[in-house]
Amino acid sequence: MFRRLVRLQGPLGNILSPDKVCPRNQQLRCAVNYSSALVEKRRFYKDVSISQSEGGLYEVNLDRRKLKTPGGKLFTAPNEAMAIAVATEWDAQKDTLKYYTMHLTTLCNTALDNPTHRTKEQMISAALKFLETDTVCYRVDEPPSLVELQKNEWDPVLHWIENRYNVTIGSSSNILGPEIPKETKDTFRQHLKSYNFWSMTGLEFVITQLKSVVLAIGVIDRHLSVEQAVLLSRLEEEYQIKYWGNVEWAHDYESYELRARTAAGALFVHLSSESSTVKRKLMQN
Repeated sequence: MFRRLVRLQGPLGNILSPDKVCPRNQQLRCAVNYSSALVEKRRFYKDVSISQSEGGLYEVNLDRRKLKTPGGKLFTAPNEAMAIAVATEWDAQKDTLKYYTMHLTTLCNTALDNPTHRTKEQMISAALKFLETDTVCYRVDEPPSLVELQKNEWDPVLHWIENRYNVTIGSSSNILGPEIPKETKDTFRQHLKSYNFWSMTGLEFVITQLKSVVLAIGVIDRHLSVEQAVLLSRLEEEYQIKYWGNVEWAHDYESYELRARTAAGALFVHLSSESSTVKRKLMQN
């Protein structure tokens, strides 16, 4: 068996089995939301490494023990880059393990355990459903200054995605939002089919963070930076802060966390799409 260890600097170790982490009837919840089940835990390992199995997948080793998912499966990454990224998250932990900061690990666990037992087609349908309530499609009709701000900031990215994918999306101040044409949904459905299951897991995560399919695709296609996308997703909040002031440290923390989660989701898509159509499209741009 071909086995290659990549030793990282700093102490690291082993995750407990799912039975020790949470009861069997709670494992599904643990797989979806690591942070709710394990907020913090003392670091109990020293070294971290990755190794390649006979099947070509990569494993993460904490000391001499193999990392496992909350569902009890052997943790495996589809490629070396993903394995190194996950190992780096574990290596970066200090005296206390902060699972809620390990977004790539959590996304891998979700893809491996698939706790909700969804197919890629179901994930695509869920993403398209989000398009009907997309952040950049819902506009206010007052005050005039916010109406103008939304137009100036959101219209350019909306026009970009409509031109890039030759679709019509539109915007509306109606509570029901714009009516998305069937042709638009069909076009995006076909596009999302080029994503593999892992990359769809990451894309769905980004969509959920930004509450926008438009902004999420903008980030994945590298039309928008993470910082730009987050600012656009928080446009009304930033407008309110400008007029009513910032809650000390709270708003900054929310913005930082949103950037961290969005960046992790986008990186997850790129790493898991290393040999897929999505990666080839990115390389062509």
